[in-house]
Amino acid sequence: MALTFALFAAALVAMVFIVAAFRPDQFTVTRSAVIATDQQRLYAIISDLANFDTWSPWSKLDTGMKKTLVEPTAGVGGSYAWDGNGNVGAGKLTIAGLQPVSEVRLDLDFLRPFAASNRVVFALVPKGEATRVTWTMTGPVPILARVMHMFMDMDRLVGGQFEQGLANLQALAETQPGGDLPGIVV
Repeated sequence: MALTFALFAAALVAMVFIVAAFRPDQFTVTRSAVIATDQQRLYAIISDLANFDTWSPWSKLDTGMKKTLVEPTAGVGGSYAWDGNGNVGAGKLTIAGLQPVSEVRLDLDFLRPFAASNRVVFALVPKGEATRVTWTMTGPVPILARVMHMFMDMDRLVGGQFEQGLANLQALAETQPGGDLPGIVV
């Protein structure tokens, strides 16, 4: 009986890993919003990590999290590191590339709850007098993560946070004149 159960359990585990092996080895989460402000203003907010806490969906999840900014906060190499509770974990966000007023590329490295390195892109496209902001995160999905992804949907987990962040960004950009935000010069 015990041997039968052990063989069944081993077969079940093997089946899960076989199915996981055929799942995608990359993930992508994308959300967009049209914000009633100009491209330059949004670029100024997003491209300076000193502003990140003013619109980040994660800042409110742990108000006691430790944060470290590396100067200059608005250029390639500028970074924002955090160490917080189980809701936000620990990691570092680094500006990897900039296309003036149209794109901000970031490297996102998590330390906990699990190690992961992802890429984040904010694309800004004029839409009349407004701007379409598209927030995309991509990353590798190693085999153990593919097993986890069989039971949890990355798009559903992170997509809602992106939507909240875009709503926060919209509220900030549409209601605050440029001079009222620290670090924002338009």
